[in-house]
Amino acid sequence: MPVAAIRKVSPSREVAALQSAGCAVVAFARELRYRDLLTSHSHRRGQLLYAVDGVMQVRTPQGVWLVPPQRALWVPPFVEHEIRMLSNVSMRTLYIGEEEGRGIGERCRLLEVSVLLRELILALLAESNDYRPDSRGGHVAELIMSELSRAPAIPVEIPWPRDRRLVAICEAILDDPGRQFSLADWAGLGGASVRTVIRLFPKETGLQFRHWVQQVHLSETLVRLANGEPVGVVAQALGYKSQSAFSNMFRKALQTTPNHYLQRQERRRVAVGAA
Repeated sequence: MPVAAIRKVSPSREVAALQSAGCAVVAFARELRYRDLLTSHSHRRGQLLYAVDGVMQVRTPQGVWLVPPQRALWVPPFVEHEIRMLSNVSMRTLYIGEEEGRGIGERCRLLEVSVLLRELILALLAESNDYRPDSRGGHVAELIMSELSRAPAIPVEIPWPRDRRLVAICEAILDDPGRQFSLADWAGLGGASVRTVIRLFPKETGLQFRHWVQQVHLSETLVRLANGEPVGVVAQALGYKSQSAFSNMFRKALQTTPNHYLQRQERRRVAVGAA
């Protein structure tokens, strides 16, 4: 079956109008298709980039994030970013005033979306974007900001290099994170020596090569687990020799085991279904 071609999509005019809305928090909904690419852009407001269905890949000059439905990405004001749809996506996103968004952070952050926060986002979409502070919309917006102030950050980020040789290697790993290449194989793919890759990766990304690959694996794991794939299947797909080795990597990075994470996701799915 042929792979769908990338379709470049521009940010909508409605989004541009929302940047000057009088309310601190406004919501926006958009349906996008697999392989749609929202081309590089920025906003005057901060954006909580969230989708109730589907997976997005978000890129900035500094990094790459995979965003499944249980997560949202905070993108501060004026940060250039592009969004690639890795499936059909039901985007339900928030634009938050610059002053109100300062408490969320000055850098992009992957945040856990609670069942309550999800429902609040959907509730704000039912309100007009010129709600009064003392109206239902105003109260929902206050609750959203309260939930965001306590939303746990997920320490998964794929820092992005600028050197063209490293970019070629990184793109290939993102395309096939389970490929069993040696460091020499990856270096050759990028037209660089092993020594050059070892030297440049920390300089360009802040991470050693193997730690950078681990961030890719963690990002891919969160998406696959969110889709309900068993831990053993994910471990095998990412090239780990055993499920225990994979689980050990996951636990060290996220302070929980994949099975506990899956159980938490299942409880969340049940709660969303009952809402």
